[in-house]
Amino acid sequence: MKITFLFSFVILYGTSVLFSQNACSKYYPMEEGSTFQYTMYDKKDKVEGVTDYVVSNVENDGGNTKATMKLTYTDDKGKNVLESDYNITCTGNGVKIDYESLFPSEMKKQYEDMGIDMEITGTDIEIPNDLSAGQTLDDANVSVSMDMGAMKMKINVDTFDRKVEKMESVTTPAGTFDCYLITEKSKSKVMMANMEMSNKVWISEGVGMIKQESYGKNGKLMSRMELTKYSK
Repeated sequence: MKITFLFSFVILYGTSVLFSQNACSKYYPMEEGSTFQYTMYDKKDKVEGVTDYVVSNVENDGGNTKATMKLTYTDDKGKNVLESDYNITCTGNGVKIDYESLFPSEMKKQYEDMGIDMEITGTDIEIPNDLSAGQTLDDANVSVSMDMGAMKMKINVDTFDRKVEKMESVTTPAGTFDCYLITEKSKSKVMMANMEMSNKVWISEGVGMIKQESYGKNGKLMSRMELTKYSK
């Protein structure tokens, strides 16, 4: 469960890793066969794992473009921990994510076999095409409700205070990119436990997310993730 919702955030920004001139969004592009890899580090700069994305299928339906993204997460020991497919739709005005598909199908089946009913809902994270410094972006949310009969559990992640701070150059192992820096806050609630953090996300037109940093409530760096390789 912890892994799944850690990657809910990764997925929401990770869908912005592709670009083509025919895409309906600069930061959620969809080009079949493109691959992107992100490496995650802890607060001591130690590698925690690697997430690989592949655009496995793209379809045009009227004015919408639909894509299937394949995600594979490998931990710091090289073990394949998580594989999942999820769906995104670009309408021209923004991107909609199939939140039900965010949850790995194998894990979902295990819960169903245990008689656990699950519902996933949310408000999309959106990155408009016309970014500019000082711009305020809409809030977002992912919510998961689980009915286990004798007990019900709800997991909620709110993302708010999203703002485009400035444009700056960022260098990672994948290269040097001109990026917009987006800052935001997030609040997670699982049962009675709460966690607050702030995030910095750098995105580049033509590539998507380049780097992301997460900070605790005390302002100290908790983790970071950066683009380490890509091909289109």
